Amino acid sequence: MSEIEPLIADLALILICAGIMTLLFKKLKQPLVLVYIVAGFIASPHFGLTPSVIDTASIHTWSDIGVIFLLFALGLEFSFKKIVKVGGPAIIAALTIIFGMIFLGFTVGSSFGWKRMDALFLGGMIAMSSTTIIYKAFEDLGLAKKQFVGLVMSILILEDILAVVLMVVLSTIAVSSSFEGSELLLSIGKLVFFLILWFVVGIYLIPLILRKARKLMNEETLLVVALGLCFGMVVIAAQTGFSAAFGAFIMGSILAEIIEAEHIEHLVKPVKDLFGAIFFLSVGMMVDPAMIAHYWLPILVITLTVIVGQATFATLGVLLSGQTLKTAMQCGFSLTQIGEFAFIIATLGVSLGVTSDFLYPIVVAVSVITIFLTPYMIRLAGPAYGFVERHLPEKWKGFLEHYTSGNAPAAGKESVWKQYVFAIVRFTAVYSIICVAVTALSFRFLVPLAEQWIPGVWADIASAAVILVVLAPFLRSIMIKKNHSEEFMTLWNGNRGNRAPLVGTIVLRTALALAFVFYVLARLFHVSVLLLLPLAVIVVAMMMFSRFIKRNSIRIERTFLDNLRSRELRDEYRGDKKPEYATRLLSKDLHLAEFDIPVDVEWAGDTLSRLNFGQRFGVHVVSILRGEMRINIPKATDRLFPQDRIQVIGSDNDLEAFGAALRPAVQEADDDRYSRGEMVLSRIEIGASSPFLGHNIREAGIRNHYHCLVVGVEKADGTLHTPDVARPFDEDDILWLVGERHDIEAVQAL
Repeated sequence: MSEIEPLIADLALILICAGIMTLLFKKLKQPLVLVYIVAGFIASPHFGLTPSVIDTASIHTWSDIGVIFLLFALGLEFSFKKIVKVGGPAIIAALTIIFGMIFLGFTVGSSFGWKRMDALFLGGMIAMSSTTIIYKAFEDLGLAKKQFVGLVMSILILEDILAVVLMVVLSTIAVSSSFEGSELLLSIGKLVFFLILWFVVGIYLIPLILRKARKLMNEETLLVVALGLCFGMVVIAAQTGFSAAFGAFIMGSILAEIIEAEHIEHLVKPVKDLFGAIFFLSVGMMVDPAMIAHYWLPILVITLTVIVGQATFATLGVLLSGQTLKTAMQCGFSLTQIGEFAFIIATLGVSLGVTSDFLYPIVVAVSVITIFLTPYMIRLAGPAYGFVERHLPEKWKGFLEHYTSGNAPAAGKESVWKQYVFAIVRFTAVYSIICVAVTALSFRFLVPLAEQWIPGVWADIASAAVILVVLAPFLRSIMIKKNHSEEFMTLWNGNRGNRAPLVGTIVLRTALALAFVFYVLARLFHVSVLLLLPLAVIVVAMMMFSRFIKRNSIRIERTFLDNLRSRELRDEYRGDKKPEYATRLLSKDLHLAEFDIPVDVEWAGDTLSRLNFGQRFGVHVVSILRGEMRINIPKATDRLFPQDRIQVIGSDNDLEAFGAALRPAVQEADDDRYSRGEMVLSRIEIGASSPFLGHNIREAGIRNHYHCLVVGVEKADGTLHTPDVARPFDEDDILWLVGERHDIEAVQAL
């Protein structure tokens, strides 16, 4: 116990400081990042008024774990499909900002005479804005629903993924201590290779494993499995030369595509919050006031560089993407700060030992200042736009208006070629990467094992058979896929000049598959090329025409696509997302709309055949969503119940008329319905002239004819009896009735 006492004391100190400062800064409505930095500074040896941390090395180890959890959680919120959805404007703007700010940061660092690596890491630190700070600022200022906010968040999504790539590049440069282009390109190629390989294999295998074990999973087990996968990928990434943070991000982005993603994100959040807090606390512990005072000029210059540079490059990038000047300036002024990734990149530089001691506290000081100024910069966007618009030359205004109002190019033959070639390149690259990985792993593990257990040439034959069987579905897809697609047939039938290039793509892909087979055979069998080449051709032909391989190839691809789209399919099943065919209806002037069946609509509970929406309104019910159940293409005998959600196809006018009819009639203005519906308790005495005298409850028809309920019969002696439907009423009996006021009054009038 004595060995861990300093660590426990240090954790107690920094967490108590964090708790106290959180309460204080919450009152001042300041971001949590600033809270933790200040709390870390208070707990550090640089602040002499309070006890300080003893074992700083252990705290930094925990902060490294915090980086892993931060990147893992970021990956869970990220989806590679988001890159496609954010669109061109966000991509152009993000790339403009990052390259511009890296160049600007490198220039500023070099102008101070800093080492080349310090200047390069400074450029990386100031290139990324803070997603957390900007999102909170938008919420505090009531701007979350503004149109430009969506573009800002899309830019931040791309900056997050590019920041991870930048960390890998900086790590490579730091390790090699070189800026050689060939090494950098090799590192980027290695990054892309492993990124695609891990993503494809992870999306294929992990959902299958979790699906098989779903019945055995509770929240605790799911958390342990998710963290095990996270740290397993961290180890794999480290073994292949990447950072631990990169591995955590990749596993998070893989898990982001599965159905359990939201559940995992919910379970991981408390752990991420704890270790993330420790990371930012460790950042605060590195703040040295003496060093900040000594480097006040670089801090001031870098702060101005961040504010002016981010505003300028972001505005320029958004303008280049075709947005208006107002939108561009609103986006640019929103991105004028650095945050989490600046600290993570700074930590990377410290851990690699390639940055100087002064760089970390300088970046922390710049971050604190720019975070504090963020709300004011967002507010300044409007006045700044007004000033620019008043002083901008008319010639420039005309150019910007013309540039931002350009029309998209019309689709044509070139776009079909583009779609076809892009699809060919995409799946050929993915399957080739898988084939390279399978081949490399087989020669690394399978072949030595076979040579150890199987004698002579049979080891090579068995190894070749296993490798080629595993490669066969992927090689067949490389050769055959898209050869009968819609794009292929359109190009083939549209122009005879297209046929030679189309055949060329098939020949090239077949040659690639042949090269893989030939390489495997040549590595295992040291015989003449004249013998191996015909054998490789025969193997490739068998792959092309084998029905078994075809079925397996289709099954593997379908499983992968189903896993990749599992969250979308679930959301579509639940009605949280419209199906894909809904967008294709627009060209036919039809729309898919959703309606909730009110609990008080008159026809709730009727069958679709009786409701006859097609004849009455011209709309058709395609799906009924009832809780977790979905009924697609419902039958005429299916009923609609209150709180069902229905998906209906029709024209705008028909859907509007149907929606109006769906509103229950009681919504019409009728204030008297409240008084008419009031339930009262009343007593009625059975006199000699009462029509109920001598009749029992059933014969009197009090319930069926007068809509009242007899809840008690009081006899002449004052005793109260439970109603007996078969016992006649006597004179002087008192009936206790419950009913609506107007029905009671009708009975009393008899």
